[in-house]
Amino acid sequence: MAIDTTTRPTTPADTPLGTPRLSTRDKLVLFVLCAAQFMVALDFSVLNVALPELGSDLGMSRSALQWAVTAFALPSGGFLLLFGRIGDLYGRRRLFLAGLALFGAASLLATLAWDPASFLAGRALQGLGAAAIVPAGMSLLTTTFPEGPARDRALGISGTLLSLGFTVGMVAGGVLTDAFGWRSTMALLSVFALIVLPLAPGLLPESRTPDRPRLDVPGAVTVTTGLLSLIYALSTAADHGFGRADVITALAAGLLLLTAFTVVESRSAAPLVSLPMLRRRTVAWGNVGGLVTFSMMSTVVFVLTLYFQEVLRLSAFETGLVFGVQGVMSAVAGGLAAKVIGRFGARRTLVGSLAGQGALIATLLLLNAHTWSVWLATAAVSLASMCHLGAIVSYGLTVTSGVPDEEQGLATGLVTSTQQVGITVGIPVLGVLATTSGDLLAGVHTVLALDAAVVLAAAALVGLGLRRGRPRI
Repeated sequence: MAIDTTTRPTTPADTPLGTPRLSTRDKLVLFVLCAAQFMVALDFSVLNVALPELGSDLGMSRSALQWAVTAFALPSGGFLLLFGRIGDLYGRRRLFLAGLALFGAASLLATLAWDPASFLAGRALQGLGAAAIVPAGMSLLTTTFPEGPARDRALGISGTLLSLGFTVGMVAGGVLTDAFGWRSTMALLSVFALIVLPLAPGLLPESRTPDRPRLDVPGAVTVTTGLLSLIYALSTAADHGFGRADVITALAAGLLLLTAFTVVESRSAAPLVSLPMLRRRTVAWGNVGGLVTFSMMSTVVFVLTLYFQEVLRLSAFETGLVFGVQGVMSAVAGGLAAKVIGRFGARRTLVGSLAGQGALIATLLLLNAHTWSVWLATAAVSLASMCHLGAIVSYGLTVTSGVPDEEQGLATGLVTSTQQVGITVGIPVLGVLATTSGDLLAGVHTVLALDAAVVLAAAALVGLGLRRGRPRI
């Protein structure tokens, strides 16, 4: 039986309660797009536990192991804006399919790697595929599901799987590595790609900008190299600190290139990023909220992993169980996010979620070296993750609401770039305070106090910034 690929707008009128009823095609489209996002999120964390075994097998030194993460992070973050715009101009479906194919082939290369060079090549190509999948997938989602309850629900499911994928990766990585070795973590990603890729062509509609202005090459070069430099500096600083010459040079180069990018865009006839869009209060303040929620929550997960294993002496499996509870609560939050946003609006939900995340992180300051602290930590980080999920969904809606379809790739490119930079920036900026502290527990408390303060301050600033513009979202 042929699959009906005709786009049917889903509206609040579909049900008397305003909860959108998705057609079979809607559900299949959502499955394909969310499965791809879940696969990419899984890749961020599934390899972490396997790094020691990987290094031993391939002959990589401890200092070289950071490249297993950095080789993926560099292209996945650096090319997001460029690929988002390419999808706008030349076809989001086409870019999504190309990204899936590249990601699957790269995962197979990483699975079969015979030396460090072949493995790192696979990881870099995975990152390049992810940079195509994420903005194209988000654009297809926001152009397929119209503004209102249908899009709220779709983004809620997508955000849930994004958060759940990161958590599942942490747990699955340990289980797979113990049972089958590190290569099974990369093989899992190949299997995901093989499942999603055959389904996508018959389900996803093509979507692109009606006219095709020339690609802004100077803007593409400056923003891509700027993001690459910035992500390299922050990723390397996470392991080696900010004192190294290459970190300082890359950080300075990244900031200079991104400054040059804004100058280029102000003079371009067809800019890669519309500066008027960046001046929209919803876009600017929504991305501030997104940057803070991602960077600060990733830092909490990082320092709690250290705390559980080095202060409370939990095993890797017990630590994984704690984060498994966090993942379940995130999934629950994803089911509630659309209803909360429908009741209170995206702006209020974003501000309230940030405030809740900050307040719950502050309760973690009560942690000590006694074993009962694991219960406090489990409850607080799980509830904070629910607020974090609410912030993820509402910031995506805040940024993309009111943006015309022809610029959705650009808007979602900004959303996903913020996400990637947020995940990258938190740990080196704050996490290093814990890893370099002589007293780990004191260092964890310092990080958590600063983390909570940043999130609460962001909640206040985002609330004021969005209120001034009175956005109707």
